[in-house]
Amino acid sequence: MKITVIGTGYVGLVTGACLAEYGNDVLCLDLDQRKIDILRAGGIPIYEPGLDDVVARNVEAGRLRFSTDIEESVAHGTVQFIAVGTPPGEDGSADLQYVTAAARNVGKYMTDYKVVVDKSTVPVGTAEKVADAIREELARRGVDVPFGVVSNPEFLKEGAAVADFMRPDRIVVGAEDERAIRIMRSIYQPFQRNHERMLVMDIRSAELTKYAANAMLATRISFMNELANLAEKLGADIELVRKGIGSDPRIGYSFLYPGCGYGGSCFPKDVKALRRTATEYGMDLQVLGAVEAVNDLQKERLLQKVVDRFGEDLRGRRFALWGLAFKPRTDDMREAPSLVIIDGLLSRGATVCAFDPVAMQEARHTLGDRIDYSVSPMGTLTDADALLIVTEWKEFQCPDFERIAATLKQPVVLDGRNLYDPAMVREYGIDYDAIGRR
Repeated sequence: MKITVIGTGYVGLVTGACLAEYGNDVLCLDLDQRKIDILRAGGIPIYEPGLDDVVARNVEAGRLRFSTDIEESVAHGTVQFIAVGTPPGEDGSADLQYVTAAARNVGKYMTDYKVVVDKSTVPVGTAEKVADAIREELARRGVDVPFGVVSNPEFLKEGAAVADFMRPDRIVVGAEDERAIRIMRSIYQPFQRNHERMLVMDIRSAELTKYAANAMLATRISFMNELANLAEKLGADIELVRKGIGSDPRIGYSFLYPGCGYGGSCFPKDVKALRRTATEYGMDLQVLGAVEAVNDLQKERLLQKVVDRFGEDLRGRRFALWGLAFKPRTDDMREAPSLVIIDGLLSRGATVCAFDPVAMQEARHTLGDRIDYSVSPMGTLTDADALLIVTEWKEFQCPDFERIAATLKQPVVLDGRNLYDPAMVREYGIDYDAIGRR
């Protein structure tokens, strides 16, 4: 199968590389010459574990290549995956300018049947806009070329995107064109040999499925964060509560970990976009409004613990911070809780020294010299009044607690991810405070 993937971000590059891994002839298009130059030189413009090996292997085999030539990309692929960004607008709606521009380019150059696949996370009704854009370009050229439009939302977790694509738990395909459905089945057949994972539905239902999934996961996180805050007031232990409710198969254990809020490129943006879509249809999704409000407050929870201990005036105070990315196994700092915490500390006069195993370069790009950086977790502790844990990296799971207690000016650890057993940490003389732990 000849496939074009438009966009080489997380979704586009993972999609292109994994489809090439199963023998497809894939061309990845991006208008950012810098990205294409990096990829052609053997580099990867994003951080995603395992992706570099898949890309290198398939480039060497001749199944994966990269281009900035739009006309070439349209001519290449019978299937055109649109995997460009949909950043949030000021009103929270998804900005579709890059999606519609990609669709117009397909219509401008196509000469034979194409399946145009919305892989980007897009609001309900986007497939119709994509089809209209293609038709307008075909009409402008005075030609009538058949095409099908498909919604095929991604369900990839940053940090595990390659594994998620290779071993999907479901493949959602929204389409009404039988020819397009047959082609999509052919593409995904190698990924579901064990058992059928493809769910074929109408396009609007497929578009809504993606937003509904992310909104549900965000809801579980905010729900547990609110319960964790209540547990602190009641003298209960949220970790025991988590196990108690997670053992119910109707609930399960996934996404029941309280912390200092969710971030990233998906949950915040998608919850806002879904609420905006509902508003356009005269509805107010009150549950999701609460999910957002709780998350905004939770990002300040660790900061509030600092203020409770050291006061509002933090001049002369220094804090060590472990973790900058919004989650482990990524360098993504978009909407990261660390940014809220750092802003709050700096605005109160404190200084911050931070470490992250992967996101240091991104942090320097985002924060510049507003904070100090260390080459190791322990290096952040020198002259620090307390340690704040913000991201649950594996590297932080088993630290030297004796050294932590000895290095900090005062042995205070404020854990925003509940990494440790409180009783065990306190045996080292550390004043340990987590989220919702007794």
